[in-house]
Amino acid sequence: MCVVHDLAEAQVGDIAPHEGISKAEKHRMEEEAMHSFIHGMLHNTPAAQRIESLYKEYEAGETPEAQFVKDLDKFEMATQALEYERDHGPRTLQPFFDSAALPKLRHPEVKGWGEDLLHERDGLFPLDSTHQSQIE
Repeated sequence: MCVVHDLAEAQVGDIAPHEGISKAEKHRMEEEAMHSFIHGMLHNTPAAQRIESLYKEYEAGETPEAQFVKDLDKFEMATQALEYERDHGPRTLQPFFDSAALPKLRHPEVKGWGEDLLHERDGLFPLDSTHQSQIE
């Protein structure tokens, strides 16, 4: 499911928050990319049907597996943003952390990783106590 989700991003790119593309437009672009991949390259094969099924499951976000993969995707983005902040300056990528919405992660283990990541960020780039990152 992780790889299937990334197939669409491989074609449209990983759209950053600062690019000003709405969630609806991003979703439309990814849907179009998946449709092109599934129906244009794989046609009506069992592999195409399985990939389409996994993609729809991910997008619906209702199964535990889909929720886990969605949370992993958000956590990975925040992890990458922290790595970039280490190289390019503290707290320069807040929009990526906002987009990752770590406080809203649903999977308990990934939520714990998100807490650890925000604590690590706060330790590397301290703020006063009223502005520290928090997991709800």
